[in-house]
This record gives sequence, structure tokens and C-alpha cells, in this order.
Amino acid sequence: MVVSRQDGRIEHALVSDLPRFLRKDDLLVLNDTKVFPARLFGRREGKQGIVEILLLRETASGVWEALVKPGRKARPGVRLVFEPGFSAEVLDPSDPQGMTRQVRFNCEGDFWEKVGRLGTTPLPPYIGRKEGEESWEDRERYQTVFAQTPGSVAAPTAGLHFTPTLLEELHHVQITLHVGYGTFQPVKADNVEEHRMHAEHYSVSAEAASIIQDQLDDGGRVIAVGTTSTRVLEHLFRKRGRIEADEGWTDIYIYPGFQFRVISGLLTNFHLPKSTLLLLVSAFAGTELIRRCYEEAIRRKYRFYSYGDAMLIL
Repeated sequence: MVVSRQDGRIEHALVSDLPRFLRKDDLLVLNDTKVFPARLFGRREGKQGIVEILLLRETASGVWEALVKPGRKARPGVRLVFEPGFSAEVLDPSDPQGMTRQVRFNCEGDFWEKVGRLGTTPLPPYIGRKEGEESWEDRERYQTVFAQTPGSVAAPTAGLHFTPTLLEELHHVQITLHVGYGTFQPVKADNVEEHRMHAEHYSVSAEAASIIQDQLDDGGRVIAVGTTSTRVLEHLFRKRGRIEADEGWTDIYIYPGFQFRVISGLLTNFHLPKSTLLLLVSAFAGTELIRRCYEEAIRRKYRFYSYGDAMLIL
């Protein structure tokens, strides 16, 4: 779906038609984060029953913030064994609500080798895999063709539409934001302003920053591929007043009323109701226009979610 913010016009096309809708000097900004097999299954030392750990982010050397299920079997002090020489101790909860835990790993050998061998890709639940089930096809398909930097628990799904051949036709640059669990937390507050985003780690190289800033200086359009790329760009501009090389954490929360300073276009998938992703898209295109787009998408049986269809907003 191709949407014009200027006149509200809606067109229907294929992703392979992108060059037809973009100007030759448009710059696409892609998120090159790579999903890693963040779900580990272990047993409590001396006990039966499986405990699942979803690694979210490393907070100190060998210590990770993680979701643990079932939480009642993972009290502080519990030791989880994944295989001989690879275990983890559950520490205190890392947030006041106790949703996440701090977990300290004890690893003989290479940590990432063990995670890669024992872990599974954290696919969205609607894909319908059984607990612990994963194929090598899942690892390959739930990944953009330009993914480079491991660290995400979910794919930046707008990027899943691209092929190497299509990218060769488009002027593009890559930045990194590691997608965390908080991105998909629904907005439960009655007032959207009261919702709080979880911080996610980003990195923008000097080369990428220079290309993006030159594009802005020349009056060219920056087209964000996905809400993750959008958040990094808008965060950086608010932090520095321009796009410069940087690395850090962002919890920027974009909802209607937000003033965009960097992007002129957005390629994104169709999102769930009550999500911060849908709020960001509505902030960019306008709530009423997005409502009309979604009604049109439902009428024409567009696919939603991670492996679904996309919309280009210009």
C-alpha cells in the first residue's frame, strides 16, 4: 500500500515497485540488527521441569536481563542448568513489577557458541511453533537479508521485504537498533502519554551519519525502513540537533503530536491495535488517514504482523 500524506491518496503495488514510487536521490535507512537465538531452556538444579529464559540485554559482563517462565520456579538463588558447563543463577528482579530477572551465567567455553547451539529464535507466538521447536528455516527467514549485528529478540520486520537485487536499485545506508521486548508491550495506560518505553541499544557509524546528514543538508528525503530506524534517527536529532556518529540507549516514545525532524517517508508493516508501533505510524501520517488505510487493508485482505504486507507512507 502506497499512501500520500499530502492528499490522502492510496495506491496498491508490490514491494518490487518501490523504485517507481521513490525519487532517485531518496535515501533509505535500514536497521541491520540481527535476531539471535535468545530463548534458552534449562532445568532447575536437582529438579524436574523446564524453565524458559528469554535473553533481553546484557547489563554487565555475564549478567543478562531476561524474561523467565514460569517465574514462580525461578526465584532469586535458583540455578538453571542448560548442559554440563553452562548454567545460570537467577538474581533479584530487575524491575519493580518483577516482570524481568537478572541472570548471571556460568559458562565454560564460548558463551555465544553455546547460545547459538542451544538457543532458539524467539518467533512471535502467532507463527505457531511448539515450545522449543525451531527449524533452520526459521532462523534464516526471520532475518533481513542485510542483518549484520546480533542483538535483537525480534526482526525489524519492514526490512524483511527486501532482496539483495532490490537493494541494488535503491540508495541506502544501514544503522543499528537492537529490538527489545518492550517494543511490543501494549499500551495499557488510559492516557497514551503515560506509557513508558523500554530502552533499546543503538549504534550509528560515522560513515552512515555523514551520509544521512549530507542528505538532509542537501534537502533530500530520508525514508526510514521501519519504526526502529525512525526512532534512532529522531532520537539522534533531538539529542544533537543533527545526525552524528553515536552509540547508546534510546527510550524515545513517538505518538500523535510528535514533530518529525528527520524522516520524510516511512516503510512499515501493519501493526497491532494499542501498540506503540501503530501510534508512531499515526503520528507520522495522521490518525484519521491511518484509520482509513487500515480499513482499506482489511477490506483488501492485506496480511498483518511480522510476515505480513507493508505500507509506504510519503
